[in-house]
Amino acid sequence: MKAIFKNKFGKKLRGVNLGSWLVIEKWMVPSLFEGLSAKDETSFCVELGEQAEPRLKQHWETFITEDDFIWLASIGINAVRIPVGHWIFGADYPYHPSYQGITFPFAQGGIEVLDKAMDWAECHGLLVVLDLHAAPGCQNGFDNGGIQDVCEWHTKREYLEHSLNVLERLAERYHTNPALHGIETLNEPRWDIPTELLKNYHAEAFYRIRKYCQAEQVAVVFHDGFRGFQEYSGFLAEPEFTNVVIDLHRYQCFVQEDIDLNIYGHIQKSVLDWKQEAEALIQDRGCWAYVGEWSLGIDLREISLAGMDNFQTDIAYRAHAAAQLATFETYLGWFFWNYKTETAPSWSFKDCVQRGWLPDKYF
Repeated sequence: MKAIFKNKFGKKLRGVNLGSWLVIEKWMVPSLFEGLSAKDETSFCVELGEQAEPRLKQHWETFITEDDFIWLASIGINAVRIPVGHWIFGADYPYHPSYQGITFPFAQGGIEVLDKAMDWAECHGLLVVLDLHAAPGCQNGFDNGGIQDVCEWHTKREYLEHSLNVLERLAERYHTNPALHGIETLNEPRWDIPTELLKNYHAEAFYRIRKYCQAEQVAVVFHDGFRGFQEYSGFLAEPEFTNVVIDLHRYQCFVQEDIDLNIYGHIQKSVLDWKQEAEALIQDRGCWAYVGEWSLGIDLREISLAGMDNFQTDIAYRAHAAAQLATFETYLGWFFWNYKTETAPSWSFKDCVQRGWLPDKYF
């Protein structure tokens, strides 16, 4: 029996990311890359050639299953953010030199997997934000953008146009599925891409999505591009534009200032600095913001936990989680990164719940 969805406009989301499923990241699924020199999905597919597709299909069938949707719904998680690559619809994407001699290197069949995910979400009462996570030419130079150490998405009109076409096709394909809650125009475009170019792209994406998706049913989501929300003040804002959500990603592990913090500093940043940011953003845009990614990852060496015994470490993680949740509940929604990993429990929602670091009920 499928869930009954009412008007989804403005609904608070408490969710997880289904990352490294349809866009793979080596650090989360190292077993998939074992024996390879590949460091991202592009090099994975180029290196393996014809063998990439069967390997990825096996991964798609086992990494996330319907049982995961059932478990998430059972504890009160009400949404998933699903990253997809620009190749999701198959071999109609522009060429990039990193493909070497292969015109269309990416495995086909991901759209059928996404179809199943949308059906599972509808059946079990979960809402879905579809996220264009990897764009042609790569929008950030990260492995999550499909091609590590390359950032050329903004340099060719064909790359921009293909991204827009993918968004429009997602909107057309899923606008009648009641589980569809939002479509995110682009994940984490790099900080040095001109803001005006990003604004033009997001605005065009808004109109492409709105061709099929009504505002009271489907949000249009755009990432802040690693710059202050003030740069988007008045952009795609009410009353002219409705149900547009800005996406913030908030981590405390990538810059030296955060790496040097002890656990008390991490907690203070969450409940003081980030709470002040939330208040300022809400004053500017209303509540229309998601924290689309966050985690309990502190830094790779976890210096701030050095010298703690197991009990103290558990308390530290619980406090860090509670501090972030207390702030992120201010917004319209949040999505933990990630639902699961193979080797990094502080980045795995399921591990964090099982270890008692995160709550086991979200009703």
